[in-house]
Amino acid sequence: QVQLVESGGGLVQPGGSLRLSCAASGSIFSFNIMGWYRQTPGKQRELVATITSGGSTTYADSVKGRFTISRDNTKNTVSLQTNSLKPEDTAVYYCKLMMRGQSYWGQGTQVTVSS
Repeated sequence: QVQLVESGGGLVQPGGSLRLSCAASGSIFSFNIMGWYRQTPGKQRELVATITSGGSTTYADSVKGRFTISRDNTKNTVSLQTNSLKPEDTAVYYCKLMMRGQSYWGQGTQVTVSS
């Protein structure tokens, strides 16, 4: 069974930074895509960034130049470095693993950007 555990959320002032981390455990296929999504109350969950096992990345336009996704294939971890945070980045951030046609989600970590 695959499990994803996120960490690193919290409260930060506008312009600040946070680093989110996600560790995957269980039967992880070598070829997969890991990513970060976020959701605010009353809105659909939206893509933030993804990274393939080969290192190819995609970003939402709203975070390009501010967020950086990275991964460690040896540890099955994915991280999201968030810089220049804005109040509109406030959301629950979820880690997602996609492999062999299946999707797995973490429990989410709250990021609040406020002065």
